[in-house]
Amino acid sequence: MSESRKPRPTGESDLFARVRAAARQEQFLEVVSASEARIRFEQHLDLAPLPAETVSLAAARTRVLAHDVVSAVDAPPFDRANVDGFAVRAADTVGASDGNPKIFTLNEEVIACGHAPVLTVVPDTCTAIATGGVIPRGADAVVMIEQTELIEENPPRIELRRAAAPGQFISYAGSDIARGETLLRRGTHIGSREIGMLAASGLDRVEVVRRPKVAVLSTGDELVEPGRSLKPAGVYDSNGAIIAAAVSEAGGEPLVFGAFPDDAPMLERTVREALAVSEMVVLSGGTSKGAGDLSHRVVSRLGNPGVLVHGVALKPGKPLCLGVVDGKPIVVLPGFPTSAIFTFHAFVAPVIRARAGLPPEATQTVNARVPVRVASELGRKEFVLVSLVKGDQGTIAFPTGKGSGAVTSFSQADGFLEIDALASALDAGSDVQVTLIGNAARAPDLVVMGSHDVALDVVVGALADHGLTARILAVGSLGGVAAATRGECDIAPVHLIDPASGQYNRHLVTDGLSLVPGWRRMQGILFRHGDARFEGRSATEALKTVLADASALMVNRNAGAGTRVLTDKLLGGARPAGYANQPKSHNAVAAAIAQGRADWGLAIEPVAKLYGLGFLPVSPEHYDFLVVDSRRERAGIQVFLAALRDERVRARIRALGMEPDRG
Repeated sequence: MSESRKPRPTGESDLFARVRAAARQEQFLEVVSASEARIRFEQHLDLAPLPAETVSLAAARTRVLAHDVVSAVDAPPFDRANVDGFAVRAADTVGASDGNPKIFTLNEEVIACGHAPVLTVVPDTCTAIATGGVIPRGADAVVMIEQTELIEENPPRIELRRAAAPGQFISYAGSDIARGETLLRRGTHIGSREIGMLAASGLDRVEVVRRPKVAVLSTGDELVEPGRSLKPAGVYDSNGAIIAAAVSEAGGEPLVFGAFPDDAPMLERTVREALAVSEMVVLSGGTSKGAGDLSHRVVSRLGNPGVLVHGVALKPGKPLCLGVVDGKPIVVLPGFPTSAIFTFHAFVAPVIRARAGLPPEATQTVNARVPVRVASELGRKEFVLVSLVKGDQGTIAFPTGKGSGAVTSFSQADGFLEIDALASALDAGSDVQVTLIGNAARAPDLVVMGSHDVALDVVVGALADHGLTARILAVGSLGGVAAATRGECDIAPVHLIDPASGQYNRHLVTDGLSLVPGWRRMQGILFRHGDARFEGRSATEALKTVLADASALMVNRNAGAGTRVLTDKLLGGARPAGYANQPKSHNAVAAAIAQGRADWGLAIEPVAKLYGLGFLPVSPEHYDFLVVDSRRERAGIQVFLAALRDERVRARIRALGMEPDRG
């Protein structure tokens, strides 16, 4: 029998058939650039996040929020002590020194965590309080126990040798999380810090973006599953494990189908099964010209539009095959592991992350400038949490400033900087290196610094619909004006009245800053329902009554706030009881009144409704926006300004109790 007529080994006829078929076609359908490949691929894809599903907090880590989360409670829910010590009236401590100690009578109660105070702190008295305890009525500061000496008399007294500032060692109600505040925005990647924020708000379940299911298959006669003995000419299927792990890292849920031989009918059946149970199919191997490389031919028979790219001008990664079958992406990665993982991260991971609601991957560190002086304690290396924004002179790192007890500090920080143990401060203007948290290297598309308002969340939320991000830093109206003037933000929300003209905000316009109208909101006096000093009276009448009543305790606002400016104008130089109590938000004012730690204060009407308080209108004010002219054409500002004109946004602002500007 001639050599040509000798019987071939089993399977050899199939092999020669594949060789002859491969010889009749080109090595690749068409080699295109990486950018062209991406365009062809993505124009057939839905890259919007998948629908939401509800999971427990325990299952929420690494997931992505599907909707904004609005807090229904304050955190802390009351004004609380930050140290063990004594609750006092700061005014009573003025002048205290080693040579002139102040003596305080100790009230007959000790405020422990979880127990509400009973006694009022009256002049020249104090109450022992534990860290986390509720600040009693009348007190506006806490002194550390180490700064006092006990005088064991009857009644017992303490000796204080150091004056206390109003608000010292106090975390005000709502200073961390404010009721009605957008706690976390849709698209937020949930980690342990976000879990803490949700738990602190009383939530045990949350709606997250469903993770895309990605079927992972490997092809090749040579492949052996790990754990089994290698056969002659066999290799372990490392690609299956690599790609499955990479799918998880990218935010997907891998469905591992395993390794399959180069059998076209079997592979086609398996891929069809995979398409039926997943949002995406990823194969590795079988996409070049060699005998048995049939994956791309299988893809071409599965449905429309089929193979979109076969061959990309990459090294490694040239044999990449990209296809779409009835709206579902299917990708055939090169068989070599290095090429497979390279092309996975270039083409597959972005699709998975988009469907999972995740942002693009970020870098690890950035250089930045600190615009303010940061005090530090000698002898200890300090890590300062910062938020990153783009200023006119480069990246700026703003210290978050909420303190170590705040749940939101770590969550809302982009990273941290270090201050050496031998330094007492970091000077303003210092150049630093910021270590990023969670690879959060991307700068926000819009930076808003100034006065905060719950309706601001509605406008800023519109940016998410355009794939843009925003950073809001509540620094007060005057702080926003300063930041905008220095070019450290894009937009500064303000509500400052001009004492000379009585007009709001127009006097803040300077060269380089223009004013965009926002909305009007009513400022007024908040009080508890049933208080005869306020009920049924006008604001003017009520104010006259409480200024004549030494027992009426007010709660003020911090210097620099627009509400503080209005308050001082109304008081006309008067300093009623509680004036030194100066929390930094409308919510904290309302919480103090609702909880009986104060009787009245100025805040906006929507906050009064949130806390079930009475409200006496004082003055409508304009909440407007200073825009940095040199940045006006940036996408973030343009989307923000468009949202202000959007009737759907304006309707939501009205629903919160504000009236959008007619212009």
